[in-house]
Amino acid sequence: MADLYEYKVIELREKLIGGKMSGSKLEHILNDHAAEGWRLKAITTAEIKGRIGPGGVEGILVTFERPAG
Repeated sequence: MADLYEYKVIELREKLIGGKMSGSKLEHILNDHAAEGWRLKAITTAEIKGRIGPGGVEGILVTFERPAG
């Protein structure tokens, strides 16, 4: 039987992580999720849709995975 995994994707807008991509803030997020059993799968830059109006803002998508169960 194949191993099953669950995934979690977090959107981080520049505004939410201090205007610029902050290594220390990203490190804190990664460590918090690692403590819950998540491991980093991928980090992807993306234009993330804003709440108001068309277009989006620069940000990153952080994808985690862990064994399901």
